[in-house]
Order: sequence, then structure tokens, then C-alpha cells
Amino acid sequence: MTGPTYEASADPIALPGTPLADAVIGLIRSVETPSVFHHSIRSYLFARLFAGRRGLAADRDYDDDLLFAACTMHDLGVASDGPHTQRFEVEGADRAAAFLIDHAVPEADADQVWEAIALHTSPGIAERRGTLCVLVREGVALDFDDPVDAGHLGVVTDEQAEAVHTAYPRLDMVRSLTDAIVAQAAKSPKNAPRHTVPGELLRERETYGRTRLEHAYRSSRWGS
Repeated sequence: MTGPTYEASADPIALPGTPLADAVIGLIRSVETPSVFHHSIRSYLFARLFAGRRGLAADRDYDDDLLFAACTMHDLGVASDGPHTQRFEVEGADRAAAFLIDHAVPEADADQVWEAIALHTSPGIAERRGTLCVLVREGVALDFDDPVDAGHLGVVTDEQAEAVHTAYPRLDMVRSLTDAIVAQAAKSPKNAPRHTVPGELLRERETYGRTRLEHAYRSSRWGS
């Protein structure tokens, strides 16, 4: 369940190319919008760059297949074909773990991916639940130009960012993903508890017509 060791200087858009990674791509491409699909892939690429900058190597410090699976499936909870019966982080984690087990991934590894996805919107918790949780949260945060630690602002160079965004354009990602989260959250009170990401995005959209996330992102490094 490991991919090749990755160095920070390597091709910033290379994907694992393993059978599991190919299966994951087939799944998310079929159920996510192009915008969310690109966000999912970029989250992995940024997480891997972060790992390299921290001196972490695949095969030694983390399992690259599991990192790819957790990053790229972290928004499965807003997929078009989902049941949409619980908050999107948990729904996505359940679906990702079931997919991995169906593809012969050991249950313990699938549980690591479940935890990383379920906690990716939980600051102060994900960072204390091991390397995979940290890398997933950092990768997602970097794609929002909102690193978990301000000291991580330089993790992605301009050249790396250009390569990643050329291969996987942003396609107005923040608005597209917010639309999907809000639509999923609005289907049931269980999907949008107060003081959770889906609950607050739904409340802000209903109250103000636009979320603070969308407003803040207009002046971010990535810009859309």
C-alpha cells in the first residue's frame, strides 16, 4: 500500500499511478463537478509538497496511496449521487472507507483515511491525530490559501503553483464547493449542526447571501 518516495523537487503534478489511485480517480471523476474534482487533486499535490518541505517521505513517513485516497476523496460527501443524510465530512469518510475496503485495502488503513476525511474541517483536532490527518488538513488548507500555520505560506512556490493550476485549473472552486456543501447541508438538520463548517456556511448563505469564506477568498493568493 505504498507508492514511490517523493522529493519536494520532483514533478509537482505527478500522481501515484497505482491501481488504487486509478480506481479512486475513476470514482471521483464520475461523481464530482470538474471544479471539486480539480480541488481534490490539488489538495493531494499540495499535501505532498508540504510533506516534502517537512522532510517527510513516502514509504518511510506516510503511505502515498492512503494520502492520495484521503485527499482526493475528502469531498465525497457532497458528490451528486450521495445519500446526503449526515454532515458531509462524515458522509464522505464513510463512503471513502467503504470504497477502500471494497478494493482490498486493510480495514485499519481504511480507518486512517476515514479519520483524516472526517476531521479535515476540525482545527486543533486533526493536527493531533497523526501524520495522515495533518497532511490532509494541510493540503486542503493550502488549496484555500489558508495554511494551518502561517509559517507554511512558502510551502508552494510560484512555479509549483503555476504547474498545479495549469494542470488542474481552479474553475471558481470556492463558490462551486460552497454551493455543493450548502445544498447538501440544506437537505436535513443532521447535515448542518451549528458551529460546524456545513452548518455555518448554510447559515451565512441564508442570512447574508454569501459566506465569509467566499468573501475572504477574493483577495487570496489564488484568487478564485
